[in-house]
Amino acid sequence: MTTITSLGIGSGLDLNGLLDQLNAAERGKLEPIKLQQKSHQARISAYGKLQGALSTFQSAAAKLNDSKFFQSVGSNVTGSGVKAAASAAAQPGRFDVAVKELARAQSVATGGFAEGAKFGGELTMTIGTGDKAKAVSIDLAPNSSLSDLRDAINAKKAGVTASIVNDGDPDSPYRLVLTANATGENAAIQSVALGGENGFSFDLGAEPDAADTMSQVVAAQNAVLEVNGIRITSQSNQVKGAIQGVTLDLSETTAEGSSVTVVVERNTLAIREAVSGFVKAYNDMRSTISGLTKFNADTGDAGELLGDNTLRTVENRMRSVLAGGVGEGELRMLSDIGISLQRDGKLKLDEDRLSNIVANQPEALSAFFAGQNKAGGMAGKLNESLDQMLGDRGLLDNAKRGLETRLSSLADRFERMERSIEKTIDRYRIQFGQLDSMIATMNQTSDYLFQQFDMMNAQLGRKK
Repeated sequence: MTTITSLGIGSGLDLNGLLDQLNAAERGKLEPIKLQQKSHQARISAYGKLQGALSTFQSAAAKLNDSKFFQSVGSNVTGSGVKAAASAAAQPGRFDVAVKELARAQSVATGGFAEGAKFGGELTMTIGTGDKAKAVSIDLAPNSSLSDLRDAINAKKAGVTASIVNDGDPDSPYRLVLTANATGENAAIQSVALGGENGFSFDLGAEPDAADTMSQVVAAQNAVLEVNGIRITSQSNQVKGAIQGVTLDLSETTAEGSSVTVVVERNTLAIREAVSGFVKAYNDMRSTISGLTKFNADTGDAGELLGDNTLRTVENRMRSVLAGGVGEGELRMLSDIGISLQRDGKLKLDEDRLSNIVANQPEALSAFFAGQNKAGGMAGKLNESLDQMLGDRGLLDNAKRGLETRLSSLADRFERMERSIEKTIDRYRIQFGQLDSMIATMNQTSDYLFQQFDMMNAQLGRKK
């Protein structure tokens, strides 16, 4: 707000200072509104913290709301050269894997060509065997370069990749190499023939002779392995189905007479970690609630949601679901699986009891958390209750919307009051200006009268 600096010049009074004091006094009326705004904003922020803690707990519970999770298995490999990944279809067991040969992709190469060699004519290729064999035909324009030939083959995307290799020969160093994109004998290049200038041919089934200008430099090879003494061949080094539900990735052969041990077992560690994560997420949520409802009797400091009805409803619903357990099954209460509710509202996990249940009663544990359907087990019941609190137009959303509406109303009220204060101060400023002018006029009149009196006294010979 602009202040008129000339106020008080005529009267000699500190009218600017007085106006500033009146302005400060009037603006003091805004402080209660500011306090209410600050309180509402703090509560909205507190609801956000509560939502975050509840969402984290919901995610931890959701992980346990899947019966397949409790049936999951894992694989451990002792030795090198083999990696194993088990799916849900895998069955627990121990398997000795010996890798005799790795699968390889075939490569065939032409003889050397001089720089600037030209090609042209029909190129035909047969890639693969049996029903998956693919015949390829390419019409190569006359006077094409070796690079043009390479690009034409790659553009066909026929299951081979063409490249040019420089073998260092001083006269004819450039050789065209064709490599099968897939490993194994069934993906091998069966034949290649290019007519015209600098033509060449290759036939996998024929004996090479002097007329051939293309030869096999790497033979196609299947992977060969033994699983518990049973010989298995595979087109790829990624072997599926040799062990039910397990994918083996082969990277090197094993020494003669040795093997790699693959153990498939129930993934009890993941289950224990998920239950521990469930307990931790709940306790973290309780810690968040404690921070939002704390009260210090010495300082008077209080949490943003102390005495809040919405938070109390959240606590009651969570406590009700956890204490209610599930309706049927061998395990019905949290205490049955080693989780007890403490006096401070937090959960405590008995690791030994849980480990015993995971090892010996996995189906019962699955029924307790996951139930027969998504809402039947403990995790499902919690998820349903949390959805009602966290969802759009849910308990917390409605509470935040109510506060936001009140904040908007307070902002409007603040703006109206501020305008009213500005008008009041403007009125004071005008009145002070009038007062300043009036006193200045009176001072001028007084000075004039004193001058007249002094003149009269001088004429009459009177002393002052």
